[in-house]
Amino acid sequence: MNTHLQLQVNHWLENDPDPRTQTQLQTLIDNGSEAELAARFAGRLEFGTAGLRGVVGAGPMGMNRLVIRQTSAGLGAYLLDQIKDAAERGVVIGYDGRHDSFNFAHDAASVLTAMGIKVRLTSKVAPTPLVAFGVKHFNAAAGIVVTASHNPPQYNGYKVYWENGAQIIPPHDSGIAAQIERAANQAIPFLEHDEAVKQGKLTLLQDDFYQSYRHGVQHAEVLQNHTAPEKVSLAYTAMHGVGAEMAETVLKDAGFTQVYSVASQREPDGDFPTVNFPNPEEKGAMDLVIAEAKKHGAMLACANDPDADRFAVAVRRDDGEYQMLTGDQVGVLFGHYLLSHAKDNQRLTGTTIVSSSLLSKIAQGFGTQSFTTLTGFKWLMNVGIAKTSPEDQFLFAYEEALGYTVGSMVWDKDGLSALVAFAQLTAELVAKGQTIWDRLEQIYREHGFHLNAQVSIALKPDTPNIGAYLREHPPVKIGEHDVLSTDDLKALERRFADGSVEKIDLPPSDVLTYCLAGGARVIVRPSGTEPKIKCYYEVVETMVDTDTLASAQARASKAMDDFIQAHQASLPK
Repeated sequence: MNTHLQLQVNHWLENDPDPRTQTQLQTLIDNGSEAELAARFAGRLEFGTAGLRGVVGAGPMGMNRLVIRQTSAGLGAYLLDQIKDAAERGVVIGYDGRHDSFNFAHDAASVLTAMGIKVRLTSKVAPTPLVAFGVKHFNAAAGIVVTASHNPPQYNGYKVYWENGAQIIPPHDSGIAAQIERAANQAIPFLEHDEAVKQGKLTLLQDDFYQSYRHGVQHAEVLQNHTAPEKVSLAYTAMHGVGAEMAETVLKDAGFTQVYSVASQREPDGDFPTVNFPNPEEKGAMDLVIAEAKKHGAMLACANDPDADRFAVAVRRDDGEYQMLTGDQVGVLFGHYLLSHAKDNQRLTGTTIVSSSLLSKIAQGFGTQSFTTLTGFKWLMNVGIAKTSPEDQFLFAYEEALGYTVGSMVWDKDGLSALVAFAQLTAELVAKGQTIWDRLEQIYREHGFHLNAQVSIALKPDTPNIGAYLREHPPVKIGEHDVLSTDDLKALERRFADGSVEKIDLPPSDVLTYCLAGGARVIVRPSGTEPKIKCYYEVVETMVDTDTLASAQARASKAMDDFIQAHQASLPK
């Protein structure tokens, strides 16, 4: 082992508080696994706007107790520097049901309290939306939730909320990262749990906090549609996560009596034994909840992901089978439903650049505008907060990756209030003798059948830089579609086919969006470091009188296949 690496490893071993990761490193040393050690010490797990997320393991490139302590010391220093009353306002900390989450959360609390910062730590596992709620509820300086959401079992994460209750955005991410670098080279302050409690710096959030969130849902203005809840039946799964208790409670509070939980997935289990991948979007992940729905003949099969910030639903069709709705379909259903009930001064809705354009058309149909942000709830919520006013209050936002915020109780995606809202929408339709499919058809007949798809394209190592190529050779047609306008978020310019240019009011990002004749759209997010690009496609088909939902879907699917094929063929090889 080279001297520099040996020094790094020895220094880490001296400071690592966890016997398990100490043993892991020592085994690698004893086995002479220099390549593996070099990989673990190749840098630091990067702290960004999503905080930290990575595989649990020893060394600065993994999620472990020393990384958590260094990160917490960096965050604490940044808070004390940026927010004058940060120590008194304190930090709210919660954690999910993964194996290391309890220790990580308690380590974070011990470091922050040692720095003089008050901490409110959940006394048991908590859904992520409760932590976001807690920041606002207590007027805290920040929030931390230890979770890897729907990542595989070997992952964990550390997500940070700012004092406004939303996830951090620049410049806070780089500011915190710089403080973490400093903290990693210093002694980390640490106050034992019992001593922190004794000194009044650590408060454990008991059941009354969980009840505060519950009552918030119960009394939220946008969740007061109590039309015939007894007529709706639904199966539910927490997917081995932390959502079941609260999900069942808020549904019961809203009058839903026919709720059937998947028993084998109800309790938190960090091994996620019944799913290959604990993400409702993954093939097979919804199998057990759909089976539960079939057993009871339920209308809906609903899921939260393991930290309960996302919501997924499959809806029973006329043939008795269940079909998953896409995130975009749920988003536009919510948008239409909430705007149809909204007060005149609460109609602010938003979505992201890669989500369906249909929400903006629905909003226009209701005589209002929908805002669009870069990808991620950090942007949706921070922009939503900035845009909200007494005359135009926030109502709803979503992104296609199953994230929804209904109302302004939580400034992050919230799969629990979304679950209640979707059940209420279904109940309202049932009372009219209608289904979710009827409402979707109504929306599509008015605005066109919108179909969205996402494709990651692996390219050869010698392929030219895709972004640079597309900027140097701007397409005028993609397949049969004329390019009407091109949004270049790197240059923050919208260029029209006639040569005119508009400025775009978004943070810069390496994204190109092509709006095409006929309503089609393609978004390209090239990677500057990997031979890979992500493409997001949208096609729009007008529904004629003779169309059914199925025939419009079939036509849109064929158009989508042709569109994707034509676009991929146009990219440099």
